[in-house]
Amino acid sequence: MLHALRTVRPQLLLRVSIAVAVLTIALKSLAWWLTGSVGLLSDAMESVVNLASAVFALLMVTIARRPADAEHPYGHHKAEYFSSGFEGLLIIVAALGIFWAAAQRLLNPQPLVQLGLGLGLSVLSSAINGLLAWAMLASARTHRSMALEGEGRHLITDVWTSAGVIVGIGLVALSGWLWLDAAVAIGVALNILREGARLMWKSSQGLMDEALEPEILADIERILEAFRHPSIRFDHISSRRSGQRRFVDLHMHMPASWTLRRAAAVRGSVEQALMSAVPGLRASIQLLPSDVEAHFEDEEDML
Repeated sequence: MLHALRTVRPQLLLRVSIAVAVLTIALKSLAWWLTGSVGLLSDAMESVVNLASAVFALLMVTIARRPADAEHPYGHHKAEYFSSGFEGLLIIVAALGIFWAAAQRLLNPQPLVQLGLGLGLSVLSSAINGLLAWAMLASARTHRSMALEGEGRHLITDVWTSAGVIVGIGLVALSGWLWLDAAVAIGVALNILREGARLMWKSSQGLMDEALEPEILADIERILEAFRHPSIRFDHISSRRSGQRRFVDLHMHMPASWTLRRAAAVRGSVEQALMSAVPGLRASIQLLPSDVEAHFEDEEDML
């Protein structure tokens, strides 16, 4: 089953996420209406964020799948980072709304009613979100989708949020302390505020052309080591991530006496080995004679 989930296209999962968000909004809003709990209201507000972020993520994933063109020769893969950043912003806005609602309830505590049915609806919606989040994270690892990973992690946060709300309301019912309901809502807001900030930070790092992951760089180094020879060496290795795509650029030095055909054949073998070992990698190798070193401008000269 896990293998089947990994092969599901991100667009399909995001469409499912939109439908699930509509369903959970209905369930959680009904739970809030039945109980009058501001904690459950905060949970419902986060589901509204889920809906908006899923719609935007679907749009960005669709754009990211467009092929390269004259205006975007490296493709549209970075569109997924906008999805993650937008989702983080929505989460922060929702957190501020929850803070406001919780503050009003702290000033004017209200008794809670029909807790059993309300909590049951909340548990049902959380279970649905949990299953969808599991499927999204499994597919995100296969497709290297930042948008899908962001949506899946947000849903995981939503599940933990709902669990905290359920525990808090249970404590209200046992203790009779009505202020606990507002305190739980504030705790929910703090939790999703942290998640929103994390998503925005991760999105910004992606837009800044972050280097490849350490484990991927180790795979690249392992491949290059297999080709190293007293007459062949590599240097000036640089890498970056762009959505699903990974890029590595390097120099390959070889004897000046080699023919261009021979040098190009070796370079082709190295590029093929790199791209076979690292899915989604695009390798660019510049050929240089062994006795020639490339020189780059200093940062001060480039300013």
